[in-house]
Order: sequence, then C-alpha cells, then structure tokens
Amino acid sequence: MQRAIQLAEYGRGYVSPNPLVGCVLVKDGRIIGEGWHRRHGENHAEVNAIESVSDKSQIKGCTAYVTLEPCAHYGNTPPCANRLVEEKVQKVIIGHRDPNPKVNGGGIKILKDAGIAVEVGLLEEECRYQNRVFLTNMELERPFIVLKWAQTSDGFVARKNFDSKWISNSLSRQQVHKLRAEIDGILVGYNTIYYDNPELTTRDWPGKNPVRVILDPRNELTDRKLNIYNKKARTIIFNSAENSDNDNIQKIKLVDFDPSFVLEKLYEEGVRSVLVEGGSITLGRWINTGEWDEAQVFVSPTTFDNGIPAPIITGQGKLKKEKQIEDDIVQIWINN
Repeated sequence: MQRAIQLAEYGRGYVSPNPLVGCVLVKDGRIIGEGWHRRHGENHAEVNAIESVSDKSQIKGCTAYVTLEPCAHYGNTPPCANRLVEEKVQKVIIGHRDPNPKVNGGGIKILKDAGIAVEVGLLEEECRYQNRVFLTNMELERPFIVLKWAQTSDGFVARKNFDSKWISNSLSRQQVHKLRAEIDGILVGYNTIYYDNPELTTRDWPGKNPVRVILDPRNELTDRKLNIYNKKARTIIFNSAENSDNDNIQKIKLVDFDPSFVLEKLYEEGVRSVLVEGGSITLGRWINTGEWDEAQVFVSPTTFDNGIPAPIITGQGKLKKEKQIEDDIVQIWINN
C-alpha cells in the first residue's frame, strides 16, 4: 500500500477533479504490476496496473492493493471493479472508501458479489490525507483551500510600501510554482495586483497554469496592461458591477465577498482547489472565517524591522510539520 500511495502521487496536478489513485498487483509475494491514474479522462490506476503486466495469466489469483475503492460506474472509462472481476483477482485491499455517491460502497459490493475477498482501511489515514482535496470536494461540496505566504523571521510579509520581493529564497519560490501546478486556482486580492502586478502562472516548474482568481470589490482593476489580462491563463474576476465572459476573462458579480460565497461560485465553475496567495487582508479574512484547510508558511531569516504584519493562524489551526529549504523554514498547518 505504501508503494501504491507513492504511485498515486505521480498524478498530482493532472487528474483533477478525479482523486489520486495508485494500484499494485502482488502474486506469491512479488509485485507483478503497477499503475496510477495519470490524467483526467484516461485509464484509472487499476486498469493501468493490469495493462502493465506482460503475462496476463499471472493476474488470476493475485492481490490488488489500491489506495481508493475501485469505481463502480461508467464515466470516461468503464468501472474498475468490473475489470478486477474479469481478471479474476483473488483479493482487493483498499485504503479507504470512495465517498462519491456514484461509488460509496458500490465498488466493494461488485467485488464481494463476485466472490473476491475485500479488506478496507489499510493505511487509511495516509490514503485519506493524500486525497484530502477530493474528499473535501465530495464531503463538503467546496474547493480545498491552501493558504500560502512568505514572511520574515520578525513577522512581516512586506515593507510599509507593500514591497515584498523577495522574502523567500529561489528554491522556496520554485516550490511555490510546483504547488501552483498542482492546484486548480490561485486567488489574490486587489492590493496584490495593484502593487505587484503578478502573472500568477507556473514558470519555475513544469505543469499547467492555475485559474487566476481576483477579488476586485471596488471594480478598480481596469487597466488592460495588467498581467492578469494576458492570455497565459483563464482569469476569474469577482467584482460588484457585472457578469461577463470574454475570451479568457470571466467577471462574476458578487454583492457579498465573504469567502463562503466566493468558494460557492468557484465550485460551480469547476475549481476544486484554491491557493490563496493574497496579502495579509485577504489571507486574514480566510483565516478569520475558518474557510481554509491547509496553510504553507515560508519563514525566511530575512528581517524588515517594520512593515505589513504577517497573518496569524488562529482557531483550529495545528502545525503538522516543518521542512527546511536551504535557509527557509516551511511550516505546514492544517485546520482541524
């Protein structure tokens, strides 16, 4: 199952809105096949594992380790549970059940009805953590929210003039671009656009650009020379004036810019995970309302002595782990 989790991770950034899934086929104590869900719309992990076996006769009587319950419905691909039955797998060990109403025990039932032994819950905590985006989508019907900011060791995110380039080191910035490639949308407020004019794209890591999500409640971001208006990524601008959809720029009118309303609209637009990279005001609103799931805080040894204070994690926030990237410390927080 640890190997299946490792394989599933290779799909991050490519399978949304589907879950990350890895599968390992074992016979006589030896791995005979491996697979993972590589890209949305393509074969699932179980099928890729089966197809990786050169001698298909070896599959009969084997044990399949899969991080998530095999699907039981027709979508872009046929049900994986049926394929395991067809290949006469003897046993299936599952990390955790799929809460998708189209599955949710249906895959397990197909396997059991065919006489296949099924076990559920091996390394369940690890499997659920890996699929935390998908599970949030299914169970809470909203996007998974990651807060991100860089701060100095004395607790500032920018100088008094809002200048924040660059607090973290180059490898930390590369890590942020990796995160952008793995997530559906990136959200910032007016001040970030006005003072930094960012592109909000993935440049230092291979992968797709996230949807740019901009909060402009006073309808002030009208300069078409701003980088958010280039064609490098789809852009959604929440404003209080109009609804429109022209080329890659979509404007959505909101009366209330409360995070819950923004998330509801983003979910309707198919954005299943959001990286909130805005300044202290935007980040503070998300923290104060409790509308977040994870926070990644890059703490640099740099000092400003004074400036714009960094947000402070409050409420149910819990420090999960820390890692070092050269002289930066990255804190990973989760919202319990």
